Amino acid sequence: MITNEPSTQQTPLPTEPAGLPEQHVDNTIQPLASAPTNGRWYDWFRLAKAFMLWVASILLLVAVQLIVVLPYLIYLRVTTGELNLAVLENDNIAAFLQIIAVLPTHVLTLGLIWLIVTEGRKYPFWKAVGFEWPANSRPATVILASVGIAVVLLVLGGVATWRWGGSKTQIDLLVESSVAARIATAFVATFTAPLVEELIYRGVFYSALERTLGAVIGVLVVSLLFAGVHVFQYKDNLAVIGVITMLSFTLTIVRAYTGKVLPSFIIHLVFNGIQGIIIALSPFINWGSN
Repeated sequence: MITNEPSTQQTPLPTEPAGLPEQHVDNTIQPLASAPTNGRWYDWFRLAKAFMLWVASILLLVAVQLIVVLPYLIYLRVTTGELNLAVLENDNIAAFLQIIAVLPTHVLTLGLIWLIVTEGRKYPFWKAVGFEWPANSRPATVILASVGIAVVLLVLGGVATWRWGGSKTQIDLLVESSVAARIATAFVATFTAPLVEELIYRGVFYSALERTLGAVIGVLVVSLLFAGVHVFQYKDNLAVIGVITMLSFTLTIVRAYTGKVLPSFIIHLVFNGIQGIIIALSPFINWGSN
């Protein structure tokens, strides 16, 4: 029997046409050592920039020291009628100015590091340079391990310099030139040198070397370069050079093992910090007393 009642059956809506698969955009920024690149040539370009940063940091140190000390040299020329560059080694004020000049040098170097690492503010600085806690690690554990390594290095270094130590180094002479130079040296060694040096060597330079030539070459080159730039300061004491070389290899190996710069920075900070305290307090302590 045919009826005129409307049908209650619902016509299904047409299915949406199959489109392209959903794409997930990864907006995270990876550290320089593992970030994707535009090809092998770009890895070498990044390595060239890291090398130029290292060269620039050395040139800045020389140039800024000259700029800071030059007015005092001119003053000596005007007042004494002589201009002897040996004053840089024998004059207390000149020695203090050389140490103070390291502070603006580190500030300028940090600016260069920021420009290279962020690549025109494309990347967040601290994450891109790898200044983070290692993956799957507890910060407290990393801190304790880093402090322990620093203390062991200090003990080994103290034994080496006591047993095989040589003449006083350039740093020793600068520190002993005045109380102001002593305090300035302790400040720079503790609060600026560990950060700037770790960012240059274990941050930018090691990352570029590891990506281009591998971890082994990265550890060797960075460790030897870091130790090499300190040779002039400690050239009269082979034991101290050996200690610096041991410190350099340890810092770079830790950087390679953890994949991050922060543990190496903590080791460097503690190592220099304890020495800085000793330097600052040594005039007030009679080390030879019973």
